[in-house]
Amino acid sequence: MGYPDQRFDVNLSILFTELPLLERPAAAAAAGFTAVELWWPWIETPTPPQAELDALKKALDDAGTHLVGLNFYAGQLPGPDRGALSVPGEESDRFRANIEVAADFAASVGCTALNALYGNRVEGADPQAQDALALENLVLAARAADRVGAILLVEALNKPESPLYPLVSAPAAIEVVDRVNAATGLGNAKFLLDLYHLSMNGEDLSQVIKAYAAKTGHVQIADNPGRGAPGTGSLPLERLLDELKDAGYTGRVGLEYKPGDRPSAEAFDWLPETARADR
Repeated sequence: MGYPDQRFDVNLSILFTELPLLERPAAAAAAGFTAVELWWPWIETPTPPQAELDALKKALDDAGTHLVGLNFYAGQLPGPDRGALSVPGEESDRFRANIEVAADFAASVGCTALNALYGNRVEGADPQAQDALALENLVLAARAADRVGAILLVEALNKPESPLYPLVSAPAAIEVVDRVNAATGLGNAKFLLDLYHLSMNGEDLSQVIKAYAAKTGHVQIADNPGRGAPGTGSLPLERLLDELKDAGYTGRVGLEYKPGDRPSAEAFDWLPETARADR
């Protein structure tokens, strides 16, 4: 048990960001990782030119890295936005325009997990109308994910850092997961369990694991406080990952933490090199 018993991937949208996007897969591979994940890399457009999609696929392939998780278009992220799918008007339209683009790219690289960030509450908009729009868009996304053999992930964030985001607890995200599965009948909507975000919300992490491991499609970690590497804060991450495994979770664990004031390649000293390659 412990870290060497887990299957890790590196989030290339928060680690190795000192490098251009197309150089990050090779940098992750040089650090010993063979699985990576990404937020939607083109924050300005949901529909980048095919040449840019092809270039990213080539960078992943050339590095020998497997993309295992990808966000749908989520607005300005990093930045003020926390998704687009529940935001009325142009942002919802941009999310819809992205659905098939993201699904097709995922299929082209063998990525089987697509994360749909819910989006912030909008001043002056009816929360119930936003939730209805969200369900419509999540149903479309779940169907597109299913078409390419992928799961749809729904993530809870944390209220201190995302005060306008409505899904700031595990139960709130699970409720949306259940609603999407009921609407589609596909069963491919799953919970993205981020231990950092849930800890920032003050949730009982062991209880969340017991309650929702069976509905969890992906896990992400960072230590708290600080959102740094394991060991820089006070979260018992190794024990919590063991609890997840004991509860039946067999998926990957995304490393979604800040490297601090050092190069990303030096931010993995907590994890033996022999445990970094995907298995």
